[in-house]
Amino acid sequence: MIPHKKRIAVIMGTRPEAIKMSPVVHALKKRSGALETLVISTGQHRQMLDQVLSLFHITPDVDMHIMQPDQTLADLTARVLVESRKVFAEIKPELLLVQGDTTTVFAAALAAFYFRIRVGHVEAGLRSHDLYNPFPEELNRRLTSLVTDLYFPPTLLARNNLLQEGVRPEQVVVTGNTVIDALYSLLNRPYSLADSPLKDIPFEGHRVLLVTSHRRESLGEDLVHTCEAIKDLVNRFPDLLVVYPVHLNPNVRGTVFKLLASVPRVHLLDPLDYLNFINLMQRSYVILTDSGGVQEEAPSLHKPLLVIRRVTERPEAFEAGLSRVIGNARENIVSEVSRLLTDKEAYQAMSTGANPYGDGHASERIAKAVVNWARKKPALLSEDTQFKPRYIPKRLHAGRPLI
Repeated sequence: MIPHKKRIAVIMGTRPEAIKMSPVVHALKKRSGALETLVISTGQHRQMLDQVLSLFHITPDVDMHIMQPDQTLADLTARVLVESRKVFAEIKPELLLVQGDTTTVFAAALAAFYFRIRVGHVEAGLRSHDLYNPFPEELNRRLTSLVTDLYFPPTLLARNNLLQEGVRPEQVVVTGNTVIDALYSLLNRPYSLADSPLKDIPFEGHRVLLVTSHRRESLGEDLVHTCEAIKDLVNRFPDLLVVYPVHLNPNVRGTVFKLLASVPRVHLLDPLDYLNFINLMQRSYVILTDSGGVQEEAPSLHKPLLVIRRVTERPEAFEAGLSRVIGNARENIVSEVSRLLTDKEAYQAMSTGANPYGDGHASERIAKAVVNWARKKPALLSEDTQFKPRYIPKRLHAGRPLI
């Protein structure tokens, strides 16, 4: 008797989701004897999403085309929910895999719950414990956890968060973060600076400060402070070169171009595709960001990371001394970047050490766990094959025991 193949749907809507789920899709498709894998795109980030899918040679089986101009969060949530219902009724998956904390993730997971479709949550368990930072991601991931059946936290701390919220241990597999899988796979690809959007930037003889800032909670006055700090830094350090790929959001671009477009040694770029971006990270000296994914990638490239947010749901690098959460105050940004540009010991301390977020094998762990679930094995994945980082956050030692 031929065993029944489980139909697995992988949904993604934004560039970060595509980056982090592409290695998972490939790992699942290698197990076609046990699984039938379908890829669904909501198109939440249309242009940037398509760039990543092309880079990883993935063509969606279904495209919802849900984006509309000036769409509010409420509109976006409603459209993903309604369109997911239509898609699920047609393709009838037995498991839906979602990744992270976007509106696509929460609304699609809720639609799956309404259809009694099992949900697997990649990158489950991240918590800032502040519903408005990051907004709306903290709420999205918490609500998604309530309808999840298979939890794939990237770290022990994320696992602990889930167990403290009442998730059963047998539902949880610590995988590492799939973004490290994506990063490693692309670092091995040939790359030509001369054929890239970076070709006109005079890297030679300069130390590069890479800046990304686009989050909703960073807009307005906080973004102004960041731009003013950048001006202060290039005035203070003649060898400093700032490269800032600017998000397409007009609220970001309006502020950034007004304040920085005419500043010497500040290069404002359109958003880069992922291959160009990771090569820019490699050429950087210090990274200043409010991005979640960059917090996870930078330690693998041994780049000191300064996080311009008030809180982070990714504290492992901070606790390991590889990053610092510095907020958006102008004087803090200037002080912290200056410290790394002038203090060699401080720089060395933040640019060495193993990445606490992953080892490049997260996608394989997820795919194996899904196959074990499909075959109704008692354990999703044995403890000895789950991700075990070299650095264990202090909160998981005495006083905050690992459950």
